[in-house]
Amino acid sequence: MKRLIQDPLPYSYDALEPVISKSIMQLHHDKHEAAYVNKANEAIEKLEKSRAGELEIDVKAIMRDFSFNYNGAVLHKLFWANMRTAKDNNQPDEQLRALIEENFLSVKAFENEFSAAAVGVEGSGWAVLWKDMDNNLSIGQLEKHNLLALNGNIPILVLDVWEHAYYLDYLNDRASYVTKWWQVVNWEDVNKRVWK
Repeated sequence: MKRLIQDPLPYSYDALEPVISKSIMQLHHDKHEAAYVNKANEAIEKLEKSRAGELEIDVKAIMRDFSFNYNGAVLHKLFWANMRTAKDNNQPDEQLRALIEENFLSVKAFENEFSAAAVGVEGSGWAVLWKDMDNNLSIGQLEKHNLLALNGNIPILVLDVWEHAYYLDYLNDRASYVTKWWQVVNWEDVNKRVWK
């Protein structure tokens, strides 16, 4: 398997202010995401050495480390792409709005359900908007990085609710972070992912 490479942010560190501060973005991208990439690559290296007979490993433990860190890297890459400079009245385009309304009755009902999922994550994790092979949409939670996924579904919108994503700006007020986050959702990116 190829080693993971951490991409630069698709915007400047301060591009999401005032919703997410420059200091959070620097810490989150440069330290937290970088750690997931590095640890996933370490697990890949151990698996390769094991396959070549150069290293004896606990396969179950290494697979768990790989899954956790690989998923962390992938989810962060999607999270960065799912955001852009804040704007008021940030809404999906007509085509995506129609799909959301078909699945959730209204954009407001979708936002309420997604927000409740994000606020309700126990401990650390993510709120996720999934699409299935028939473009049906559903909302779920990921505890940490790798639990409660729906097989065959593709994440198209994710919100990181690990404390490192918001604590410097919002302290323990996750609900305020989630509410303000809607201002920076990159609906163009979500739309592109739905119709892939």
